[in-house]
Amino acid sequence: MNKKLEEMSLKELWKLFPIFLVEHNKEWINWYEEERKLILSAVPSKSIKRISHIGSTAILGIAAKNIVDILVEVNDKADLDIVKNIFINNGWLCMNMTETRITLNKGYTEQGFAEKVFHLHIRIVGDNDELYFRDYLNEHKEIGKEYEILKLSLWKKFEHDRDGYTEAKTDFIKKYTNLAKNLYGKRY
Repeated sequence: MNKKLEEMSLKELWKLFPIFLVEHNKEWINWYEEERKLILSAVPSKSIKRISHIGSTAILGIAAKNIVDILVEVNDKADLDIVKNIFINNGWLCMNMTETRITLNKGYTEQGFAEKVFHLHIRIVGDNDELYFRDYLNEHKEIGKEYEILKLSLWKKFEHDRDGYTEAKTDFIKKYTNLAKNLYGKRY
């Protein structure tokens, strides 16, 4: 008998949903656009300040996990819960929640990944460092390639350790996010 995702241990989840990288897929932007339209049709526009494609699938030409990350910025803490509940009622799974951040997933099944997989990050407007990192790597292709090389070097080592994989990339991400914020100022 298969366990439900919410009944699985972290170790079981990481085994079922390993880290894997694929070549850049030009369809990721279309997946994002389709999902953005669904989000806008489900959530009152007054609750959303901005929707953005973030993560490695938003960086042109680099290998990435076949998972599209979307940042939804809301007005305030009250909107966090409103928006979260709308997504949960539309089949998204809440994976993590703090006072100011909510992460939901779509495309995770008891059999593994669906064809299209999404991570949705709901945050209060301005909590958007990923936009700076994305733009910097898209505007500095050589840094984007360095990031790709780093990710490829970590993939197999952390195939079943998502937290370790994320932690191993943190210094690189912080370095270029800070450079971007200094360069771009208050872009977002």
